[in-house]
Amino acid sequence: MTRLLNLDLDLVRAFVTVAEARSFTRAGERLGRSQSAVSLQLQRLEDRLSTALLSRDPRHVTLTAAGEAFLPQARRLLRVNDEIVADLRGDDLEGEVRLGAPEDFATVHLPEILGEFARAHPRVALSVTCDLTLNLLDRLRDGALDIALVKREPLGPDLGVRVWREPLVWAAADAAVLKPDEAAPLVLAPAPCVYRKRAVAALDAQGRTWRAAYTSPSLAGQHAALRAGLGLTVLPRDMIPPDLKVLGAAEGLPRLEDAEIALLKARTAIPLAADRLAEFILGSLDRRHVLADVARQAL
Repeated sequence: MTRLLNLDLDLVRAFVTVAEARSFTRAGERLGRSQSAVSLQLQRLEDRLSTALLSRDPRHVTLTAAGEAFLPQARRLLRVNDEIVADLRGDDLEGEVRLGAPEDFATVHLPEILGEFARAHPRVALSVTCDLTLNLLDRLRDGALDIALVKREPLGPDLGVRVWREPLVWAAADAAVLKPDEAAPLVLAPAPCVYRKRAVAALDAQGRTWRAAYTSPSLAGQHAALRAGLGLTVLPRDMIPPDLKVLGAAEGLPRLEDAEIALLKARTAIPLAADRLAEFILGSLDRRHVLADVARQAL
């Protein structure tokens, strides 16, 4: 008879915290343990699973392939554990959580997730700030936010834990906005913006001239400019309104590299409710990725 293996949830929580912080020291601060104690917990978990979950060097902590595969399952285990404990004790989670997010991501992906969290924890007040990534990072650093979702370059500097990967495409009201022998008119967010950077870099690499036809920090303002035929822009594929068109190679436009959304927590101590919301967002987006993968495979 095969001996069943039981996972120690304290070890699992330590793994998830290190995976998010990418640092044993920062993870220890969040868990109230020393760096060496957290390292020992991770070693015990790896020994129990007979596989390496983390790759360590003096400056960085990264996930192995096994660690990447285990992370969403580990979050699911913790979420189920926390839900069971909250149900049995009676939900006593309360306080204010200050969340920051890019406007486009907050508009499309977060309402349902935040609504579900609010229904589960009615005594938690959610304060959501939508802004550009650079401004969100400043707010997080200054202590004005507890957690933030930000746009970042894939495989770039260590900036939070990746929660979403965004395939980017060109979008416009019609291909007629592109005129032969004229600079491509771009509808853009102000710099610095990952989508703006993607558009400019792709056109520059192609040797195609461009001009900023319309600049707005507001997603609604950008959509209005696109619908008015002022130009084209770069957007995540699943954030394009049905009345706008996806453009691409047929219109002579270059391929775009993906962007990523990452979740960051303030370096200072944050409320328990903020930690729970961070875990809830990560788990919810993990589930969405699984469902999206299943849908794609069914096509």
